[in-house]
Amino acid sequence: MNHRRTSLRRLNRYLRASDRILASWDAYTEFHTDLDGWPFDPDAYGRRAAARDGDTAAAFADTRAGARQLLATARLQLQHLPAHLTRQNWPGQLTLLDEALHHLDSLDAQWRQTRDQLPEHAGPGTEAYDDALDEHHAECWSYLDDWACHGRAILDIQAATRRTGPQPKRPRLPLLTSRHGGYRATRR
Repeated sequence: MNHRRTSLRRLNRYLRASDRILASWDAYTEFHTDLDGWPFDPDAYGRRAAARDGDTAAAFADTRAGARQLLATARLQLQHLPAHLTRQNWPGQLTLLDEALHHLDSLDAQWRQTRDQLPEHAGPGTEAYDDALDEHHAECWSYLDDWACHGRAILDIQAATRRTGPQPKRPRLPLLTSRHGGYRATRR
C-alpha cells in the first residue's frame, strides 16, 4: 500500500507541475505571438516550446514508474464502485491514459535507438544530442499532456473508493438477545 500511496503522490505532483508549465507556456504565447498564433520570433518560440516539452517530460519521470500499476488499480476499483459514486467519463479517460502510456513506451524505445546511433562524441550538451532529445520530447508532449488532462481521474477514483469505506468480508449478523433476560425457566 505504501508504494501505491507514493505513486498517487507522484501523480498529484505531476498534475500540479504540468499545470504550472502549461500556464507559463500560455502566458508566453499570449505575449509572443500575433493574433493568428504565429510567433514573432520563431527561433525563440521553438526554444521555449522545447523547454516546455522537456520540463513536462522531467516532471512525469517520477510518475512513470508507477503509472501502469496506478491504471490497473483504478480499473479494478472502478469495477467495484457503486454507480452513484462513478463518473461516466472515467473508463474513457483510463483508456486514453493507457494508450498515451503505450505511445510513450514506443517513443522511449525509439529514443534509445536514436541515442545509440548518435556519434560517440555526441553526449548531453552537444547540438546533435540536444536536438535529438528536443525532438523526442516534442513527440512525447501530447501524450504527457493527456496525462496532465486526464490523470486526475485516477485520483478521483481513489477518492471515491475511499468514500465507500472498507467493505466487510462477511455480512454482520445482528446480536441476538434472550427474550427472558438471561434466565430461562424450564418445565418439569
